[in-house]
Amino acid sequence: MKHVRLELTANGRESDIHPMYDVLANAPFVERATALQWNWAGDTLGILHYIVGDIEAYEAAATDIDEVIECELEPAGDDAFYAYIFDELTPASRAMFEPASYSGLVVVPPMVYHENGDVSISAFGPAEVLQRAIEQMPDPIEITVRSVSGLTGLPQVTESYLSDRQQAALTAGLELGYYDVPREASQEDVAAALDCAPSTAAEHLRKGEAKLVSATVGSR
Repeated sequence: MKHVRLELTANGRESDIHPMYDVLANAPFVERATALQWNWAGDTLGILHYIVGDIEAYEAAATDIDEVIECELEPAGDDAFYAYIFDELTPASRAMFEPASYSGLVVVPPMVYHENGDVSISAFGPAEVLQRAIEQMPDPIEITVRSVSGLTGLPQVTESYLSDRQQAALTAGLELGYYDVPREASQEDVAAALDCAPSTAAEHLRKGEAKLVSATVGSR
């Protein structure tokens, strides 16, 4: 059994797959989008996104698409909102989702849309099933395998795999700028946030980082 992190690209031809795919990947009013959950029912798709962008422009675009059956939006702070879209699938988008029904394959949310239009997603299952799913992607979708790992490579499993203190140290480091380039915080800053000795903070960071690296690239 393998966990793979995949990157999908339609090379600018997202509209050939589905108009909503084109909006999420290419619209200037969508800065960032993440598909949180979805329910595919053969000819229709219900999908919940978290989007950073212009909610009014997004609503205008979505409601102007013939395939969209229902659109519900809810603000989530400045320039961010949740978007529920229920729409009809085109033949190409149906073919893109069909491998998710293969026996033994689990597609793991979230699905992340990047600024260049590429999409990242995780899947878990037997190696032969994963390979068949990749091979069945319709034109013009191209898939790149970014990483291969075991079960602990799944985001939710990796998070639970960390101890509470390791999770707290990594979170503090991220929030303080310890992982920025150039680095904006030190191990001493992380230690102060955790109310512990710098040597203890350093140990939590090192062990947490080692687990994340091992989960992501250590099993091939």
